[in-house]
Amino acid sequence: MRTLKRLLQDRSGATSLEYGLIISLIFLVILTALTAFGDTSTGIFNGAMNAIRNAMGG
Repeated sequence: MRTLKRLLQDRSGATSLEYGLIISLIFLVILTALTAFGDTSTGIFNGAMNAIRNAMGG
């Protein structure tokens, strides 16, 4: 929280811009990873739920 306050109070234009670019790139990497692995993890979860349902006799 202290880092965020310090970032918001920073009046240096270049530094603020660099922080913004770094945060944007990190966000894009996370979004890409979630998109790439989202379908796979959904399939695994659905397979596990089907196995549990079949084991319970449903």
